[in-house]
Amino acid sequence: MITKAKKLRKLFEGDKLIRLVGAHNGLTAKLVERHGFEGVWASGFEISTSHAVPDANILTMKDYLEAAIDINDATTLPVVVDADTGYGNSNNVIRMVRKFEDAGIAAVCIEDKLFPKVNSFIPGRQELAPMAEFVGKIIAGKNAQKTDEFMIFARVEALVAGYGLREALKRAKAYMDAGADGIFIHSKSRKPDEIINFIKAWDNYGPIIISPTTYPSLTEEEMKELGISMVIYANYGIRAAIKAINETFEYISRNGIYGIEDKIAPMEEAFELQGMYALKENERKYLKSAVGDVTAIILAAGSSIDESLRHLLIDRPLAMLDINGKSILERVILTLTNSGINDINIVVGYRAESIDMEISGLKIIKNDEFDKKGIAHSIICGIKNMEKFGDKNLIIYSDILFDNTLINRLLKRDEDIILVVDKSFRLTKYRNKKLDLVITENPPSDVPRCLDVDYENKILQIGKNINEKDAHFEFIGISMFSKEGIRKFIDFYEKARKKFMRKPFYEAKSFEKASFTDLIQYMIDNGVVVSTMEVISGWTEVHTFDDYKRVCSILKNGL
Repeated sequence: MITKAKKLRKLFEGDKLIRLVGAHNGLTAKLVERHGFEGVWASGFEISTSHAVPDANILTMKDYLEAAIDINDATTLPVVVDADTGYGNSNNVIRMVRKFEDAGIAAVCIEDKLFPKVNSFIPGRQELAPMAEFVGKIIAGKNAQKTDEFMIFARVEALVAGYGLREALKRAKAYMDAGADGIFIHSKSRKPDEIINFIKAWDNYGPIIISPTTYPSLTEEEMKELGISMVIYANYGIRAAIKAINETFEYISRNGIYGIEDKIAPMEEAFELQGMYALKENERKYLKSAVGDVTAIILAAGSSIDESLRHLLIDRPLAMLDINGKSILERVILTLTNSGINDINIVVGYRAESIDMEISGLKIIKNDEFDKKGIAHSIICGIKNMEKFGDKNLIIYSDILFDNTLINRLLKRDEDIILVVDKSFRLTKYRNKKLDLVITENPPSDVPRCLDVDYENKILQIGKNINEKDAHFEFIGISMFSKEGIRKFIDFYEKARKKFMRKPFYEAKSFEKASFTDLIQYMIDNGVVVSTMEVISGWTEVHTFDDYKRVCSILKNGL
């Protein structure tokens, strides 16, 4: 395996200028990598500032180590840690090197100032350590490292402290002779002349590193011509963050949050940087429910909308109707994920562009023929675009809300095809649509039950044209198929398509317009057993404006 230390060594062997940018946490490290730099500088100044304490050895080595680990974990780039003076004497340096190397850090940089140091750009107290003491630190650090690839850079502060070129060169050469892997020559001059003079006198004695914070006029092209190996843009991330956060908070203080969204990063970018989309994908792949591998298909392609809701759904499908701050679709997905179901596929069609992509980690499947074909076709679109079938596969209409109790109970069942049915449909006379009614082998009991006891009860007939007096149940729009059940559904769809293409098909005017229940009845008539799970609660539908008001009232506490 190529370690990050090996990556950094290889960069130094090349002739390209190595560019590092300062970071103070994992987020800023990700942004460094996003913009094509070669490495990350775990900046002591940035980390201190992020803790709101001076860059003056106030934080401990443990604080910097924890920050460096977060930075290193967030990026594939090699990380060089600004290790101040080594956090003490040679014994501290030995421990520091072992800890940072064990954490996967590529290199550390220590500076030749007395402990405790103060930031180089603060006037006064820029006291240098005795050269012999610092040489001892370098030797101790190099002897402590476990691999040849790990690097230790020596930062020379003689120019910052006002000792001049001669002292800087003497110290730098002594540090290289002691085994340093490169010299970070530092200057706070407003012009690059000090650095240029040092490099000319250095005569390529070893790799040179600079940080042109105070002399930004020195271009990267000029750095290459001078033979500089690495440039560190040390503190721009934290300074940019301070300015941006100040401006944002000032705006909110004056105006509230209205109009702020186009001035800040979108939530999608934050989710991407924090790894939320990768987490959801991993959940979908690896996080299984207690009952095995479960997938779900949510059918949200249809354009049929009750007139009472049309003014709310001019630009979106019914699934995106807002219920107290969350759409129906969001609430359905939340219920599923709370039951451990993360492999979720959504079949979209009408106003597909309005499906909120913040509900992500999901697979969006486009049904381009939603306005020409029926629900059965949408289901086939969903099934054929699934990466794999689960042990159990839910098919759910997108105009209903349901609770985890219903889903968890359903997942305990083992039949090949199960439809969830409700016997209380006669109590809901307010509905103005034709129901998918069901006649079963055994009628429901007239005695109210206090326990949910499932028993075998297969469907004989299903459809909208069943006489309500003859019906036993209503199909609520939730079904579950085993792998074998899914295969049967596909097989019978293809058989029916060949036999009934452009012909009437059960309650549909043509096979192309076939509903889910049409195909289920076809399967039943050809000997397939379709079972039921009875419910009398745990779900509700949203078809009309009255439904909408009722559901908003039920969920008024934001549940």
